[in-house]
Amino acid sequence: MYRPSTPAPVLRRRTLLASLGLGAAAIGLGACAEADAGGLENDAPLPTEVDPATALSISIRTTQKQLEGSGLIGKLPFQVKEWINLGAGPDIIQGFRAKSIDIANNAGIPPIQARAINVDAKIVAVQSVPIPIYKLATIPGSGINSLADIKGKKIAFSQGQAQGVVVLRTIKELGLKNSDVTLVPLTSNQFFTALQSKQVDAAPLGEPSLTKYISQFGRDGAKAVDINAVDYLSVLWAPGAVLADPKKAAAVRSFIPFWVQGAVWGWENQSAYIDVYFVKDQQVTTTDGQRILAASPKPVFPTGWDKAIAWEQETADLLADGGYVPKIKATDLFDRRFEKIASEAAPAGYRE
Repeated sequence: MYRPSTPAPVLRRRTLLASLGLGAAAIGLGACAEADAGGLENDAPLPTEVDPATALSISIRTTQKQLEGSGLIGKLPFQVKEWINLGAGPDIIQGFRAKSIDIANNAGIPPIQARAINVDAKIVAVQSVPIPIYKLATIPGSGINSLADIKGKKIAFSQGQAQGVVVLRTIKELGLKNSDVTLVPLTSNQFFTALQSKQVDAAPLGEPSLTKYISQFGRDGAKAVDINAVDYLSVLWAPGAVLADPKKAAAVRSFIPFWVQGAVWGWENQSAYIDVYFVKDQQVTTTDGQRILAASPKPVFPTGWDKAIAWEQETADLLADGGYVPKIKATDLFDRRFEKIASEAAPAGYRE
């Protein structure tokens, strides 16, 4: 049985289990259900023929809007049962457990957390994100003008999401200990409200939430402080039971090129993408959408996963050293049968 070698400062593994609504019995029942799923073995060749009657529930808002804007959505070779508007890692893990989500897009952290609580899911595609995509949003009067000022402050922290590891990496970069700050356990969709209510002094925010926050509170003294820590991975992942179903596995395989093509379309047609996603869906201005995209990295899809696996292992070790998860072998998180599909679907200028 896993026991942290050192106590975590705020969150413990038991806290994560409770937040996901899971107990030991639920994990045991889920593991049995997944083992009984049968079908495609995890080392069997991937089926390539897609049954057009197969239906997937997909939780990737940006891709939905990119495919709508580009017209590619009508070319999917399978049915979409539902486009689910969830993005936070804990919500996706719940959806996997409830069998209500078949494929999702997250950072590299949720797959680590899923493995820590015995939720069977695998990474099937990788996009590399080589630049920082979060900034530390502060409340007015926080006294935080640079990263060095976070010592002694209350920082929003979600151990199951990319934002949490960005915080841990920043603390390590500054030569501090986790105990040098107060890590306030929240999920990322609670960060905005926590800042508004001054429950925390600062929280890592990405776009478009950062723009929305600063536009509301910047005049009062709220700031956006640059963060150096990189959240290197954006991944597609799916439950093991989905990948064990030959029809669904074929549909997942066929979806990956659309995920890539949607990202490329958004980069090459920025005015249209800003309108369909940032303005009409996320309710930010065209000017803010332009600024957000100007600061965003070009989508790049690695031709091999060795670097991604190494980064994931480093991140898993950082979480384990903090007592948040047991030791995890990162290679177990990836289904390497899918390794080449994303990069082969990308134009040459979008491969790494």
